[in-house]
Amino acid sequence: MQTSLGKKTMIHILLAVLSAINILPIVWMVVSSFKSEADFATNPLGLPKTWNFSNYTSAWKVAHLGTYFWNSVLVTAASILLTVLLGALASYFLSRFEFRMRGWLYGLFIIGMTIPIHATLVPIFIVMKKIGLLNTHLSLVLPYTAFHLSITIFILAGFMRGFPKDVEESAIMDGAGLYRIFWSIILPMTRPALATVIIINFIYNWNEFLFALVLINKAALKTLPLGLANFAGTETRFQTLQMAALTMALVPLVGFYLAMEKQLIQGMTAGAVKG
Repeated sequence: MQTSLGKKTMIHILLAVLSAINILPIVWMVVSSFKSEADFATNPLGLPKTWNFSNYTSAWKVAHLGTYFWNSVLVTAASILLTVLLGALASYFLSRFEFRMRGWLYGLFIIGMTIPIHATLVPIFIVMKKIGLLNTHLSLVLPYTAFHLSITIFILAGFMRGFPKDVEESAIMDGAGLYRIFWSIILPMTRPALATVIIINFIYNWNEFLFALVLINKAALKTLPLGLANFAGTETRFQTLQMAALTMALVPLVGFYLAMEKQLIQGMTAGAVKG
């Protein structure tokens, strides 16, 4: 009993240390975003002498974050919508129906998870240039969707396989069609797994830099990571404004995760307790 308690205590201590390692830099960034430049230079690790909220309004205007935020929201939302919709439909047929080549088709999607995404950057650039999609939002939406279908199908198909056949058989007896079963029964039951894939896709799409750097050159179409990189490169004097801009870029990630946290935990614990 004491050995088990000691192991739990050590695990909790280790988790606390790892959490502190990850949280403290974020806390330092947020606190620094409220300092003046002189205060930051003389006391980089302490609390601000005066909490300077004007850094946020200045950073928003100087860095043109409004445009970059909108572009990131548009690209991220469109990519997630397409990925989840296509991934859920494909997962439904791969997990609930028997047909020839089903195993091969599923294996093809899984192989896609092993392909390094950025190794395809040059071919994608050439394709986008030939079809005239360079410097458009679609040049980011399409690759983001394609490369995340594999992990989306892997998670959703595995989750859907656990559903009992009785649910669908009862719906068929009540006269429900194929797509009615999918939209009204299967998809709501898959919400915990959907939350997982939505969070995964959101984090990657929101933070992705290299594809956006290569495929987007117009300033009006650049996403938030590109805007922050340009701002940090041109305004190196204003450290506190950079901290404020980074904090504003972090807020949607944290808020989105907190909004989906309940469903994410349900997805992680599904099957841990037998009903």
